[in-house]
Amino acid sequence: MSARVLVVDDERPVRFTIAEVLRDAGFEVVEAADGQEASAHLDDVDVVLTDLRMPELDGFGLLDAVRRRDVALPVVLLTARGSERDAVTAMKRGAYDYLTKPFDADELAATVARAAETFALRQGQRRADAERRLGTPVLGRSATLRALIDQVVRVAPRSFPVLVTGETGTGKELVAGLLHSASPRAEGPLVRFNCAAVPLEVAESELFGHVRGAFTGALRDHRGYFARADGGTLVMDEVAEMPAALQAKVLRAVQEGEVQPVGATRTQRVDVRVVACTHRDLRAEVEAKRFREDLFYRLAVVELCVPPLRERPEDIPLLARAFANGLAREMGHEQSVLDERLIAALVAQPWPGNVRELQNVIARMMALSADGRLGLEALALLDGAGASPSLGSLGSLGLRAQLGAFERGLLERTLAECGGNQSEAARRLGVSRTTLLDKLARHGLR
Repeated sequence: MSARVLVVDDERPVRFTIAEVLRDAGFEVVEAADGQEASAHLDDVDVVLTDLRMPELDGFGLLDAVRRRDVALPVVLLTARGSERDAVTAMKRGAYDYLTKPFDADELAATVARAAETFALRQGQRRADAERRLGTPVLGRSATLRALIDQVVRVAPRSFPVLVTGETGTGKELVAGLLHSASPRAEGPLVRFNCAAVPLEVAESELFGHVRGAFTGALRDHRGYFARADGGTLVMDEVAEMPAALQAKVLRAVQEGEVQPVGATRTQRVDVRVVACTHRDLRAEVEAKRFREDLFYRLAVVELCVPPLRERPEDIPLLARAFANGLAREMGHEQSVLDERLIAALVAQPWPGNVRELQNVIARMMALSADGRLGLEALALLDGAGASPSLGSLGSLGLRAQLGAFERGLLERTLAECGGNQSEAARRLGVSRTTLLDKLARHGLR
């Protein structure tokens, strides 16, 4: 994916020229006529290239706005010849570099390319630091997962609420944890509250706390989840299940930054970043009048959608091996070995339970393994041990039939990926073209 550059200049001909130079160099370009207009685009660009002298918000003002928003985002300033003092001031205030007008097209493109590379490195370091703090790596190499993690790392430094959506088992909790560990709040508490697990009659007390004597059994003051998350992040799991009676009070806490414990006469300030998670379509819940519209918009300042596993099958081998290796160590084996045919079989499955279901299946197979080595026959063993629903049809087949079904699916998928090019498909599968043609004929495939 090419880097995205925000070009800011109040002179339209100059802006047009710069944009054309950058597009010719392979960059995506977003244009803005002044600093105020540019502010709306800062969350989705990799480099800001801005003129220094502009009405309303000038280049210095925009630089300061970027630095407040994301110190990793590089800003390159364009200055008039003879304005070296301004350039030095800009560098001291955090600008990445500066160019003087009239600029050289090659120098402009090269400077922006270096800035974009710097931003990519900074983002990569942010992700590595966040994974280290979180204590677990984010496993996956698919483009959809990489795009999601890029969004997480970009959004994390800001404190506004985030809504994380996705099917059950996709890893919404991991994304919420990464948002916290990649943020300036990483040293603060990460607190989780499951909106579906707490009865309505105690939910208010659990979220906002209570004072001694507030109700029968309140023998001492109790700090609620908002207070416990002060200075950090509150993850509200299954937020769509929140009782309607509680939603208005949560709205106030998120919007005003204050809570009132049950039985208290005064409110207390809390500094909390809220990350809400749900597997439901929250917009549909709003339309059905089951969820407050104002609370939805307050929580969904940024919405991140975690893709289901079936949309990123290239991540399955990495996840399966990681799960198996972790379990192998727990079982006293040096490591696990997963047969490539088993991997192909796993990749071919729909996984309605997503990553959680895959982890469960690997755990079941490892529990039945004597030495940590898993072959295709491990799937057949699952049938007698309570197979996962999406694997149930496999367990009912004999081993030969399973192998045939897997081979046919692998052939179809590889041919589709190669656009029907049989030579390329044979190369990817590690067989000769003659062998491939024989297998295609055997399965009735063209």
